[in-house]
Amino acid sequence: MTQTGFAEGSGSVSSTNSDILIIGGGIGGLTMALSLHARGLPCRVFEGASEFKPLGVGINMMPHAIRVLSSLGLEDNLKAYGVEAREFTYFNRHGQLIFSEPCGRFAGYEYPHFSIHRADLHQVLYDAVIERLGPDAVALGRRCVAIEQDDSGVTVRFEHAPDQRGGIALAYDGFHSAIRRQFYPEEGPPQFGGINMWRGVTRRKPFLSGASVTRVGAVQRGKMVIYPIREFDDGTQLINWNTEQPRDDHKLNDWATPGSIEDFIEPFGGWNFDWLDIPQLIADADFILEYPMVDRDPVDRWVFGRTALMGDAAHPMYPRGGNGGAQAILDTEAMARLLIEHDQPEQAFGAFEEERMEAVNKIVLTNRTQPPDFIIETVENLTGGAPFERIEDVIDPAELAAISDRYKDVAKYSEDAVSR
Repeated sequence: MTQTGFAEGSGSVSSTNSDILIIGGGIGGLTMALSLHARGLPCRVFEGASEFKPLGVGINMMPHAIRVLSSLGLEDNLKAYGVEAREFTYFNRHGQLIFSEPCGRFAGYEYPHFSIHRADLHQVLYDAVIERLGPDAVALGRRCVAIEQDDSGVTVRFEHAPDQRGGIALAYDGFHSAIRRQFYPEEGPPQFGGINMWRGVTRRKPFLSGASVTRVGAVQRGKMVIYPIREFDDGTQLINWNTEQPRDDHKLNDWATPGSIEDFIEPFGGWNFDWLDIPQLIADADFILEYPMVDRDPVDRWVFGRTALMGDAAHPMYPRGGNGGAQAILDTEAMARLLIEHDQPEQAFGAFEEERMEAVNKIVLTNRTQPPDFIIETVENLTGGAPFERIEDVIDPAELAAISDRYKDVAKYSEDAVSR
């Protein structure tokens, strides 16, 4: 792709010498900026928020995502903030171990698996963008409301800021993307799967190995995912936890919606196991957030002229298996590479859809039906929810490993896929 600057603009149109406009300064948008910069392609990020605030809680960055971030020189920074996970563990609602397996480098991968606070991950990315691209690389308070385009470029319209002219636009404006809404005006509200989530963080002493990504229980009754995301000098950790429960209704999906312990604690009241007191973990939380399990049906088009939907704007999915953020990061790697490989952006965009769409849409659907914790649901169905004496009497552990491997294959983080 040629690295031509913008033509001089007039009126309300702001002009710079950056060809590629990235709409959205979240995990995907900032990674995109770093990926383009690393390949010598000029870009600028436009973020709707007037300031960055710590939002959300923890996120798991699997080896397929860390491979991309490591190639951008960020692995040491991530390790300084997060926790390198050692294993996945799966327990039933009686606290009995069903299955465990090593993860990341402990499973033989070339790259680690980091569990990290979303705010820390975002800070690592933001600091790198400002250091490498300069202090004006990210423009805040630029909430995109529409895009116009012609044969020579795009014009991005903002709510309370001058328009911006560029060569192409990459839409990382998230689940509630205004750009997606422009191209899919009849899409309607998100798809609610009948499951609600409550999430929190609690500072306490480590549990299990101190580096375990742990799933407990099945969603029909009440499920939890628990893992450490920060380590402190006094030996304590910040533990991320979230629960999923069936619900008939839900609130608007917003990472910052406060939650109430009384709304979800009932199934977990007796979960005081010898390896973790879960009611106490919840009671000691710094805060609790509520979030519905929502996604959108896959679409068959992400590219519209000189505009491409990326990350959650293209393929919003259930937040399972660490794949929302990871797939946005993999989008950046593919798009940056293809923009270099092709002379015209339209060619790169077409190749991007061909390379990514089918695979990622499959993840969206798999996250609905057979996410990683399908291991626990399988055992729950076989036992009727009762305790067992030996897991081998219930199911061959090789069958449980096969369930895990199938999800890795779909999500493209099997060891073989990551090493390609």
